[in-house]
Amino acid sequence: MTIPYLAQAADHEQLEWLGGGIMQILLDARHTGGQLTMFRTAATEGSASPVHVHADEDEIIVLLSGSGVFWAGEHRYELSEGGVAYLPRRVPHAYRLTSPTVDMLAISTPAGMEGFFRAAGRDLSRPRPEGWSITPADLAAAAEDHGQTILGPPLTTDDMIPAAYLT
Repeated sequence: MTIPYLAQAADHEQLEWLGGGIMQILLDARHTGGQLTMFRTAATEGSASPVHVHADEDEIIVLLSGSGVFWAGEHRYELSEGGVAYLPRRVPHAYRLTSPTVDMLAISTPAGMEGFFRAAGRDLSRPRPEGWSITPADLAAAAEDHGQTILGPPLTTDDMIPAAYLT
């Protein structure tokens, strides 16, 4: 049986993420009996994920504010405040944020994606090591350990996901 979980904003784990953004892990496997992960990210213009694919999780992203370009398979979408992206497992996808600030909420199901974020990001409750950053090698290692595959670097806003990644 899953036990209900309730928390205040100050209780959420916070990670430094891509482009210096701040990711809050709102719900994880421990809180949901493995059913889902929910996180919220405050980021800035130019923040971008590499092209990647999840083996096990479906992902939903809602832009609470701001805008970005999202790719899913062979499709490219420009989303703005209130826009939503459904990114099914085993479909290559990526994003690049295009407004000065972005606030986005994401849910993945089942839970597990939080392991990737914890492995690649930096826990803000600990001191920041000198020169720390998220490198492509860090992302690739975290992805490999947590059921994801990095297929290629972040895309520019006019790009499409290369056909070789879609097969």
